[in-house]
Amino acid sequence: MSQPTAASELQLLDRYWRAANYLSVGQIYLMANPLLREPLKPEHIKPRLLGHWGTTPGLNFIYAHLNRIIRQRDLNLIYVCGPGHGGPGMVANTWLEGSYSEIYPHVSEDGEGMQRLFKQFSFPGGIPSHAAPETPGSINEGGELGYSLSHAFGAAFDHPDLIVPCVIGDGEAETGPLASSWHGIKFLNPQRDGAVLPILHLNGYKIANPTILGRADDDDLQQLFSGYGYEPLFVSGHEPEKMHQQMADALDNAFNKIAAYQQAARAGDEQSGIPRWPMIILRSPKGWTGPQEVDGKKVEGFWRAHQVPVAACREDEEHRQILEKWLRSYQPDDLFDEQGRLKPELRALAPQGDKRMGASPYANGGLLRRELDTPDIRNFAFDVQEPGSQLAQATEQLGRYLAEIFARNANNFRLFGPDETASNRLTPVFDVTSRTWLEPVKPYDEQLARDGRVMEILSEHQCQGWLEGYLLTGRHGLFNCYEAFIHIVDSMFNQHAKWLKVTRKLGWRKPVSSLNYLLSSHVWRQDHNGYSHQDPGFMDHVANKKADIVRIYLPPDANTLLWVGDHCLRTWDRINVIVAGKQPSAQWLDIESAIAHCEAGMSDWRWAGTTPQGEEPDVVMACAGDVPTLETLAAVDLLRGYLPELRIRVVNVVDLMALQTQDQHPHGKSDDEFDALFTLDKPVIFAFHGYPSLVHRLTYRRNNYRNFHVRGFNEEGTTTTPFDMTVLNELDRYHLAQEAILRIPGLADQHAELLDDLQERIAEHHRYVREYGEDVPEVRNWKWPSATGDGAPD
Repeated sequence: MSQPTAASELQLLDRYWRAANYLSVGQIYLMANPLLREPLKPEHIKPRLLGHWGTTPGLNFIYAHLNRIIRQRDLNLIYVCGPGHGGPGMVANTWLEGSYSEIYPHVSEDGEGMQRLFKQFSFPGGIPSHAAPETPGSINEGGELGYSLSHAFGAAFDHPDLIVPCVIGDGEAETGPLASSWHGIKFLNPQRDGAVLPILHLNGYKIANPTILGRADDDDLQQLFSGYGYEPLFVSGHEPEKMHQQMADALDNAFNKIAAYQQAARAGDEQSGIPRWPMIILRSPKGWTGPQEVDGKKVEGFWRAHQVPVAACREDEEHRQILEKWLRSYQPDDLFDEQGRLKPELRALAPQGDKRMGASPYANGGLLRRELDTPDIRNFAFDVQEPGSQLAQATEQLGRYLAEIFARNANNFRLFGPDETASNRLTPVFDVTSRTWLEPVKPYDEQLARDGRVMEILSEHQCQGWLEGYLLTGRHGLFNCYEAFIHIVDSMFNQHAKWLKVTRKLGWRKPVSSLNYLLSSHVWRQDHNGYSHQDPGFMDHVANKKADIVRIYLPPDANTLLWVGDHCLRTWDRINVIVAGKQPSAQWLDIESAIAHCEAGMSDWRWAGTTPQGEEPDVVMACAGDVPTLETLAAVDLLRGYLPELRIRVVNVVDLMALQTQDQHPHGKSDDEFDALFTLDKPVIFAFHGYPSLVHRLTYRRNNYRNFHVRGFNEEGTTTTPFDMTVLNELDRYHLAQEAILRIPGLADQHAELLDDLQERIAEHHRYVREYGEDVPEVRNWKWPSATGDGAPD
């Protein structure tokens, strides 16, 4: 057990805290005169005052006390800052500990560097106001609230030597993602994982309103968080001396409990249940140590402290005097020497080397990243005898590959999903691991284990947040989800994409493993769930991001999915979206053909077309996605039977971004390659998995763009048969064949009877499916003609 913290050390901690507060205020307000060596003048103050003060002093207070814990206990900590508006504090503390200047030498640890530190904050050409990727030690972009605690748990999984204090603002605590993230302790195994110390910082106000938890009394908070499984420790007040002692005692208590739980578990003492992990509830005034009033209105302890408490300092002398009095209240001469350096006795309070939270390799995960040990995909290939002759479940094949990934990467890979691993047919992974589960297990439960590595919680937010934290601290993973409901994390995807875009330009941020999505249970096979589950629009959302960050893959069968999955898991600094069905479906390519096709991104399936080598087709039948591929090939089969002399080219697209030009995306095909596939002037009938507009967006700069006729999801859906879904959206084989006949010049006039026959087939399908509840036999029994020996339509 630790001894009570000495008063002399608390006094030093108070000075350190004052230094961080001084630097934080200076960043918001000053562009010159950083040490106040002369009276404050208008030209010393920034013309635009941007930033957030309200949460910052509390963040600084916590940071200073965590430094003491690190030094005394020689621990590895990273500081997850939920209140992103506390960017001034995170920058200030990393500058005080020296990690900031090591990364940015021009922001030196002296008066000159302090001036640069102040001026750059929220200033053109400078740094953002949040705890952004540019901030050392950060893994949580604070621009959008709600993700800090899930990031913290993701960081702690499989890092037994790491403890993650996570500060949650009381505004952030009102968000949906944060509200569900408290359950993370139910997945945290003290034997193999690190620990998370939530610090709920209640300063009472959001931007302009009280906070819900800030108004709750201690008894209610005790019951709430005890119910979640925590042991709350309270620190409350506003007098610095008392608060320092309370915080030191609470942290010692918390870290003693964490150590005891971990030591017992690692010594083999199996917990009968989940440890009652500690958390800290810190109540301090919003804008603590700032101005009490401005213009006769309450500031400290009220929402007016949220952003810039004194707003007109450049033009209003009275406001400028308030600012100067505020800055001088921290006694900068007691904190910094003549050169503007932090005084030695205060500098000694910071940890050393990579124990500093701003220099921790855990917060720069590429430093810890180990390559994934991947097997040869040929060992898991489906044996395709001839195209379309066999059915298989693509995701089940991938599941066998992922099982081997688990076997080879014991502490470096996890699979995340909202209770859908089995639904998405990835069940082979359960041959080598189970679902993580620390709560009681019933005798009849299946695939639950304390050491399981499949992370399932019915919250897409937690799956995404855990995976992001896991990746950003150096590991690998995959998130599988129903296609329609991945939209739940649209905003989280945004934030991670922005994070990666920025870090790509920061040489000191080392590459991290890619964020990989597998979207199964997709739009075209929701016959039992219906319209609510039918939405392929996540691809459109992803395609908006910077080209060097995002990739979208639509493998048409099992072997192409194996290549795509293996490829994505071996990439870094990317977001890869894979859309692949889980239902039994036709298999088209043997493994070597699949590899060649995927490496090309798109290719001419000559075995399916009728165009002689070296000749131009009359029509290009293109497809992207497993169901569109099936319907396209069935349409080609119809056309071959109707018009044997028709020259057809079949182009399958597996890498969607290859449709763009080379200057738009790194995977884009050259104009010559693209034109060789899609021609310069022939009609292209494109069957697409998603919304047709996306293909038009991606191809608008291509030479033959005006001849692209795209069929896809048109927001028509219901609970119906698989084929009827395609008919409702006019993506079916009959509509595709009609489209080809209509678009080839003169063909419709010569063969109007073919259009009529196809229309009758559509009508017959409509009658049949509504009478018998299943698709017409010619659809149910159809196979590619090489598998039947008959190319004529039934």
